[in-house]
Amino acid sequence: MTETAVESTADVIVVGAGPAGSTTAYYLAQAGLDVLLLEKTAFPREKVCGDGLTPRATKQLVDMGIDVSVENGWLHNRGLRIIGGGVRLELDWPELSAFPDYGLVRKRADFDELLARQAQKAGARLYETCNVTGPVLDDRTGRITGVTAKLGDEKREVVFRAPLVVAADGNSTRLSLAMGLHRIESRPMGVAYRTYFTSPRHQDDYLESWLELWDTRGGEKKLLPGYGWIFGMGDGTSNVGLGILNSSPAFGDLNWREVLKAWCASMPEEWGYTPENMTDPIRGAALPMAFNRQPHYTRGLLLVGDAGGMVNPFNGEGIAYAMESGQIAAGVIIQANARVTDAGRERALQRYPQILKEVYGGYYTLGRAFVKLLGNPRIMQLATDRGLTHPVLMKFVLKLLANLTDPQGGDAMDRIINGLAKVAPNA
Repeated sequence: MTETAVESTADVIVVGAGPAGSTTAYYLAQAGLDVLLLEKTAFPREKVCGDGLTPRATKQLVDMGIDVSVENGWLHNRGLRIIGGGVRLELDWPELSAFPDYGLVRKRADFDELLARQAQKAGARLYETCNVTGPVLDDRTGRITGVTAKLGDEKREVVFRAPLVVAADGNSTRLSLAMGLHRIESRPMGVAYRTYFTSPRHQDDYLESWLELWDTRGGEKKLLPGYGWIFGMGDGTSNVGLGILNSSPAFGDLNWREVLKAWCASMPEEWGYTPENMTDPIRGAALPMAFNRQPHYTRGLLLVGDAGGMVNPFNGEGIAYAMESGQIAAGVIIQANARVTDAGRERALQRYPQILKEVYGGYYTLGRAFVKLLGNPRIMQLATDRGLTHPVLMKFVLKLLANLTDPQGGDAMDRIINGLAKVAPNA
């Protein structure tokens, strides 16, 4: 492709306008950088998700200046309801200085567009229906200097150029693969399936998590390493789904859509989780966890969100970490852009993977150990049967699984969790 086919140039290109990409673009644009935000589809668009946001994600939205009031269409939740082992436990989100004490619910089609429009308001240039097809590399250095793309419904082939590119193109991350960054197979992966039902339970003020999903093949009940969820959407529907880890022998040979259907069929009839009340087909998506693609910076390319495997292995939460990593990446790029030499800029950019490991590395290492434990059905059964009967222990577990602690000070639980994450290897 010739130089005349260049569509636009910028300081930074961000590929993908999900939560990670839009957050990155927002902070870059706010700092005065010229940023292109390239999204392969057009808004509003569907994404597979539970639609439930913890206080970590809520904080990120507030930081971006998003109005998260009930009046603006957000459903607030007080905490997590856990069901399993014959126990029903309601745990409020902890009261912390670092995070709000409430979570949110909003459909991803609407949520993602809100973030993308916020990035636009800050000055980012958003291109929708812009399908990035690969990197443009400098023949001499091997650095990325832009991307090729097919633009618009007519799929016109174009080039966008910038000295830095951010891969925010999700789990499939074709851009990272084209740059030689492959998934680390030993790191955990999850998969989520969900659908929507019209239901009288749509106004629930707790996110609901069911810890018992059963494999009943062969007439024998086996507990699966995952959980089911029911999130009221506040609009007459419930989001009902399940998340499963690949640490179980059953991971590859079960039809998870059928598992979800069977689980819904076991619910009380008055909840309405029946085929005739289903408003959307069952859809699935991969959950790339615990830094399963590295390095997070190489040759002018930074990875954020799912592209860099940022999903929390403890609970499958991805949005908070997508947005946080986007904010971190933007901060690094802003500092690098202010350096006056190429060597100085490169030194600043090389800090990005180090910062991610300092912030998340130890915690994700603990999460990988947790995933391995849950792969053992006996341990899973013991944790469900014994743990849920101890409310104080479960309060600790909630803080650990949701990564909700005060980084400085806090209570004894915070200090234990922070201490464990600090001594665990930053891998």
